This record gives sequence, C-alpha cells and structure tokens, in this order.
Amino acid sequence: MSQQKYVIDEMISAKSIAARIEELSHDIHKEFEGTSKLVVVGLLRGSFVFIADLVRELDLPVEVDFLEASSYGDAMESSREVRIFKDLRGAIEGRDVLVVEDIIDTGHTLAHVTDYLKTKSPARLKSIALLDKPARREVDYKADWIGFEIPDEFVVGYGIDYAQRNRNLPYIGTVRFTDQ
Repeated sequence: MSQQKYVIDEMISAKSIAARIEELSHDIHKEFEGTSKLVVVGLLRGSFVFIADLVRELDLPVEVDFLEASSYGDAMESSREVRIFKDLRGAIEGRDVLVVEDIIDTGHTLAHVTDYLKTKSPARLKSIALLDKPARREVDYKADWIGFEIPDEFVVGYGIDYAQRNRNLPYIGTVRFTDQ
C-alpha cells in the first residue's frame, strides 16, 4: 500500500517556537527554582526536538530521561489504548519531575503516563506540551504549561511525524492531502 500524497503548510514558524520556549523556560525556572535536580522526562518519539531545545533554555540542574508511550502507531487517529514501550532508566522517587509531550490530542497518553509516574512517588510532577488540541480532548487532562493551542488539524514537524516522516521540519505544519 502506498502512502497518500500530501502537502505541508506552515502553521507555527521556527522563530515563534523558539520565542515561546524561551518564555516557557522562565515559568518552569520559577516553579522549580531551588531544586537539587529536575528530571525532565521526554515522551518519545515526538518530544525529542522540543525537549532538546527546552532543556538548553532551562537555568536549572537537569537530568534527562525518556519514556516511550503511544496510542497512535503509524495512524492519524488515536487508538485510545496507551502502551508503554520503554520505561525510565532512572528512579524518580522523591525528585522533581517535568514530563515533556509534543502534543495533547485526546489526552489519553499524557493522562496515562502522568498516572503511571505518580505511582513512582516523585516529589513534584508537572507537565508541559508544545501543542494542545482541546477540541479533540476525551480525557479531562490539562498540562501545567502549553506552548500553543491549535485547531483540530493534523500536524507534523519539530519532532512530530506522520508515519515516521517529517520530524525534521524546523516548524509545525498542517498536512493537506492531494490527489496528485
């Protein structure tokens, strides 16, 4: 089966993303000021670009870890069944933790991951998402920080993919399918 042809239209520029991350890093610094070390947990794979840029802006001692969870696979629609494929390498008990997500859509993934991480007894557990699509929310979950609220459109770029493609775009773009 061949992949549908599509065009990507820029929605959020690389400059806008960089400026917003700088703003968010100041808020996160205020929240975690005085921490001995902030464990920044990136949700793979979509958050890797966001987490890299975010931690470089944080003026805090940080440790980076990753957890891989998904409700999508290669599809454009969430299956609503969240699976954890890769767990944290380090312990977070008694530590300050910031979960970094690329996009909140239905809310199932971040809600599931947050509940899971709470069982590991962190001192504080906060979350941040680059993008939020509240029109698609099925679970009552709100991240502590949001980069951008977006409409119900399928997006790619800045780490976010469609069937493992387009993660390398420096901006967020909407996917528009074509007949050609």
